[in-house]
Amino acid sequence: MTQLPVASPAQDSDPAHQGTPPLAPVKGPLICAADKIFDAAAIHEQIAAAAKDMEAAALRAEVVRLLREANKEGRAAIAEAFTAAPFAARALTQSYSHLTDGLVTTAFRAATQFLHPLANPTQGERIAVMAVGGYGRAEMAPFSDVDLLFLTPYKITAWAESVIESMLYMLWDLRLKVGHSSRTIKDCIRLGAEDYTIRTAMLEHRFLSGDADLAQELDNRLRSDLFSKDAREFVEAKLAERDERHLKQGERYMVEPNVKEGKGGLRDLQSLFWISKYLYQVQDVAELVPLGLFSREEFEFFAEAENFLWAVRSHMHLATGRATEQLTFDLQVEVAERMGYQDRAGRRGVEVFMQDYFRKATQVGDITRIFLTKLEASQQKGEPLLERIFRRRPKIKPGYKVVHNRLDIVDPEEFLADKLNLLRIFEEGLRTGMLIHPDAMRLVTANLDLIDDEMRANKEACRIFLDLLLKHGNPERALRRMNELGVLSAFLPEFEPIVAMMQFNMYHSYTVDEHTIQVISNFASIERGELEDELPVSSEVLRKGVNRKVLMVAMLLHDIGKGREQDHSILGAQIARKVAPRLGLNKSDSETVEWLVRYHLLMSDMAQKRDIADPRTVRGFAKAVQSVKRLDLLLLLTVCDIRGVGPHTWNNWKAALLRSLYNQTRRALEDGMEALNREHRGTAAKKRLRTALPDWTKSDLKRETSRHYPPYWQGLHVTAHVDFAEMLRELEEIGDPGEVIIRMHPDEDRDATRACFAMADHPGIFARMVGALALVGANVVDARSYTTKDGYVTDAFWIQDAEGHPYEASRLPRLTQMILKTLKGEVIAREALVSRDKIKKREKAFNVPTHITFDNEGSEIYTIIEVDTRDRAGLLYDLARTLADANVYIANAVIATYGEQVVDSFYVKDMFGLKYHSESKQKTLERKLREAISAGAKRAGS
Repeated sequence: MTQLPVASPAQDSDPAHQGTPPLAPVKGPLICAADKIFDAAAIHEQIAAAAKDMEAAALRAEVVRLLREANKEGRAAIAEAFTAAPFAARALTQSYSHLTDGLVTTAFRAATQFLHPLANPTQGERIAVMAVGGYGRAEMAPFSDVDLLFLTPYKITAWAESVIESMLYMLWDLRLKVGHSSRTIKDCIRLGAEDYTIRTAMLEHRFLSGDADLAQELDNRLRSDLFSKDAREFVEAKLAERDERHLKQGERYMVEPNVKEGKGGLRDLQSLFWISKYLYQVQDVAELVPLGLFSREEFEFFAEAENFLWAVRSHMHLATGRATEQLTFDLQVEVAERMGYQDRAGRRGVEVFMQDYFRKATQVGDITRIFLTKLEASQQKGEPLLERIFRRRPKIKPGYKVVHNRLDIVDPEEFLADKLNLLRIFEEGLRTGMLIHPDAMRLVTANLDLIDDEMRANKEACRIFLDLLLKHGNPERALRRMNELGVLSAFLPEFEPIVAMMQFNMYHSYTVDEHTIQVISNFASIERGELEDELPVSSEVLRKGVNRKVLMVAMLLHDIGKGREQDHSILGAQIARKVAPRLGLNKSDSETVEWLVRYHLLMSDMAQKRDIADPRTVRGFAKAVQSVKRLDLLLLLTVCDIRGVGPHTWNNWKAALLRSLYNQTRRALEDGMEALNREHRGTAAKKRLRTALPDWTKSDLKRETSRHYPPYWQGLHVTAHVDFAEMLRELEEIGDPGEVIIRMHPDEDRDATRACFAMADHPGIFARMVGALALVGANVVDARSYTTKDGYVTDAFWIQDAEGHPYEASRLPRLTQMILKTLKGEVIAREALVSRDKIKKREKAFNVPTHITFDNEGSEIYTIIEVDTRDRAGLLYDLARTLADANVYIANAVIATYGEQVVDSFYVKDMFGLKYHSESKQKTLERKLREAISAGAKRAGS
């Protein structure tokens, strides 16, 4: 689009092509010498020599052989040059176009001159070969499609049909992905008028070979009969396509973006060029500068962003050997290396690369917005009809004006005389509900240097900033725009390092700055009452009242320490200690903000990595939180934080865990820690069981309530107690020591299926059950294992399918049968898992170090072994089997998954029922677990 190359025209209009002229050079630099890419003269000479002695079929095969060799050599030359100059995208795209021109025109020449020669062509036996679409623009990535138009003056003749067929077969034999159409000029005009996609492709036609007069006639007719009409409709069609594309591809800051079709991608820039070309007949975006649509600086932004995106896309094609548009995690690492990005302190090279990518994507958004504003000014982009009829113009403050329903500035000099206006304009935008006019945005962006230390310390500036967060009900809109324009980083310099910062993992769907805005957006949604049904506890907490200012500032700063070598929570708290008072918070509120930032992961970790049925867990958490006021703030921050990680991160399982932890902790803080007493819980649980089994005799009930140890009564819901009571009775009636009873029920409240197992106890049974579940593809999210005093084991697992949902009821009988087979030894889990326990290619790029810790304080009667490592299908089985082989009794396991990372926490005792206090025993166990993880990872191919 910038420095658009001219066509590579044929030298005459005679289809027989007397003579062998070389390809005309493209306008602008190639990445290496033209004859290294495609030596047209040499190849034409070889074909002419071969034609003297060969029949048509043999000649066609020889042409294909010569072109295949030329294509291979040309591609190798381009790839080698691109490796040496990995950002030379403009030269690269022109070089591939030059190579393709050579292949296409040579195939055409061979077809017309040698395969189907025509001594005396009639007026109707003329043909022009045209490049259209991206190829017509002479912008080609390594594996771009080759879109061709075969233009004839009238209905296609038998000769033209033969030429086109021979030519296409040659190009297909070269493994080119050719899109083609055969049309008359009349067809082009008619179809272009009916279909905007065809019209767009025609907009970028370029003559390659054949009848130049016919091609010129098409050009003239397109300009006069097609491109001169329906300008507004064309613009609105392109913008509608863009909106639909964005809806399909997702937000600009999705961490695996589509470089071509995604928001801020190449297609956005191309849409802008198509509109420009249609409206202003420009051949190059640079021509928009003298027309006043772009400033010189904005054009340079355009060229820089376009070049970067083309470079990324081209490296993706070369890395995969095919047309790949999705920048997946594994590709991100390879492209970053190809482009020369290196690791820096605390950050991988791939993260630095992706930060550059997202900043360029933001530039594309800015450029598009500026261009569309100019279109509005010239009335080319229509206003929606209903808005034009029913819109009420809001009353605006002095100094502002409304232009095309956007907020603009009356007098730029007067506006800039008071630098606080750089914040006030966002407040006015929120107050009136209007978008800010891009001319006003340009003015703000150009004067960010006015936001200095004096302004940051100004009380009125801080008041305006906090009001943006607290007063208008949709702070995310102001924050997102301030962030895109650089105002947020200028006012809060500590925020700048996390702008467009990617977190290279599968857990986070957004960049750090966008995640922060999503967190605040979630809070605003709760405040507006939009999540009442989904988040009843959070909604109730907010209704009763919390310190919104403290919470909002904590949300803004909670991840501000990311991207450095130090723990981001600790560093973030240190930053918050300085920023909160600067924003005008008093000492007490500043300390609360600091505490929230420091411990913003505490509640999530406790709920997801610990057994919240264990009184010690709740007691420890309550001691850390200290007050109901902090608990309320931490709950809201935690809920909004998890929901802001990605569109599918929040589920009922996490909701149930957090709700239970909150309610238990609140009770402990309000009524005292004795409310968490084990005996109180056990008595209440037994009472609920008696009520739930009214048909049981007193002696049966007494036997059931006395056969279990105390932990059994505090870790399960009464429905599970009922299931196990009935399953144990059934086992006793059967009297077979090898019998296994399984019951499965979808637990909708927790987004999981509860699988209950009852059988005679024997060593390693927990590991065998985990293996059986792994074999059927079940993801274990929680597990409880209890032995009875009379030799049985009752285990409860909460499992999800591959999509993270409960199993459908119709799948449960088959699931049960498959698990029974494994438990009865018909299938050996260790052997069967070998072929299934594989790490996907796109996940191999992640570095997940293994950490193993032993905690003897988190539970009264168990040692907690926490294993933090890379997730895979057979991991839990490998760990459980290793512990079983070491005579470790597993009471329960809590599993928390974060994308490719998993934290498995095991509550264990030794064979004598004691904790693992001995350091030597801990080290031995850790070594065995690490060996199992390494062996499993090797087997899985990570």
